[in-house]
Amino acid sequence: MPSLLLTRRRLIGCGLALSLIELPAGAEPAADGFFALEAAPGRLRLLPEPAGQTPVFAFNGEVPGPLLRCKKGEELKIRLINKLEQPMSLMWPGLRIANAMDGVGGLTQKPVGPGESFDYRFTPPDSGLFAYRPGYLPFAAAQFSRGLYGALIVEETDPPRVDRDMLAIIADWRLDDKGAIAKSFDTKEEALGPGRGGGLLTVNSRPTPLTETMARGARVRLRLVSAMAARIMSIAFEGVTPMILAVDGQPADSAFEPVRGTIPVGPGARFDVMFDLPPDADKEARLVLRGDKEPDRDLLVFKTDAAAESAQTPAALAPIASLPVNPLLPTRIRLETAKRLDILIEPSKEQGDKATERELVFSVNGAPAAGFADKPLFTVKRGAAVSLGLVNRSNLTQSIHIRGHQARLLHDLDDGWEPYWRDNILIGPGKTKRIAFIAEAPGKWAILSFIAGYEGAGLATWFAVT
Repeated sequence: MPSLLLTRRRLIGCGLALSLIELPAGAEPAADGFFALEAAPGRLRLLPEPAGQTPVFAFNGEVPGPLLRCKKGEELKIRLINKLEQPMSLMWPGLRIANAMDGVGGLTQKPVGPGESFDYRFTPPDSGLFAYRPGYLPFAAAQFSRGLYGALIVEETDPPRVDRDMLAIIADWRLDDKGAIAKSFDTKEEALGPGRGGGLLTVNSRPTPLTETMARGARVRLRLVSAMAARIMSIAFEGVTPMILAVDGQPADSAFEPVRGTIPVGPGARFDVMFDLPPDADKEARLVLRGDKEPDRDLLVFKTDAAAESAQTPAALAPIASLPVNPLLPTRIRLETAKRLDILIEPSKEQGDKATERELVFSVNGAPAAGFADKPLFTVKRGAAVSLGLVNRSNLTQSIHIRGHQARLLHDLDDGWEPYWRDNILIGPGKTKRIAFIAEAPGKWAILSFIAGYEGAGLATWFAVT
């Protein structure tokens, strides 16, 4: 079974690393310092032989795409090369970068046509776990569901000492009876239901469960990324005590143990989790997908080996410590002076968009659109506080993503906020969640669904910071 280990090899500047082990051949930058991400059709073995390989979309022939990794404060230069037969762009969930590099096609940049390329250049201001994925409607859902996604890690200046630093990108796949990806993208039937889910679960494109054998008492840093198209899941940790270090790329105010050792994970969510394996040999710990209408499933199984020893004896391990908080994020948000607005997510009363022939299943504040409207939902001055109520009047759980900013999730009684930042917010049917943030960066910033297909069915809007 392939290892999930991320190598601790020091890279000079920024680079591409294989998402499983280390730098692949041919990942050296070009003379101009750019690294290439080539989006093209490919094949992936998802089913055992004698079944054939599944046709997919891939970056550089890989699913997930190559891990982007750099140090905080270093410029990352990526050249997207589009070898698909449809336009696309690349957006970078969680990264607080210049609006022109945000990658939302049709809003912040012209889409990259077939045979064209586009250069992204930015210096990430924050360390953390981020991602990249297609960002041009209406093609993004199908491109993402076919395998176009990857992770991006901006390394801390002084990372915590661990025995294993691991990346797990969790995805599910909907295959037809021939082992190909089912082509029911963006259909009204899927948008009216819970979205595009699949029965085949993978971690780093390997069918689950994956098994890792490590030293007894080993300290593990697990970086979880959800590449689910639509599945909203609960992941439980069994046999270990997990401590959440960061959520959606930003350190929590202090490391915390999730309730009942379980975390809710929506599409696009990212978690940094640290735990110590059992001190005894021949013990197991598990990551389990808790079933709602299906049986529980093991995602990862960690086994301890009596013959191996961790870098420190279990008794010598210090308690798991918090990551340093991000000094660039505000310590205070003046809610009393904030721009307040409710965003109403409702079933659309319109049947479709005549210009695009697309079904518009949802509307935002009564204005359904197949893409981004000409005018912003609201406009604020740079530095202003914003308080949004995400009001879900549909009968489906929604996963709403905000571009370019990190938000505090306010308590339901409006008497404080959760001790972490989010850029992905889950809202149950008929529920309301409130968030607050500082509008720090000028430009056009999207607010859209991260359930693949919903964003093209009406759940996409934007706001302007001037």
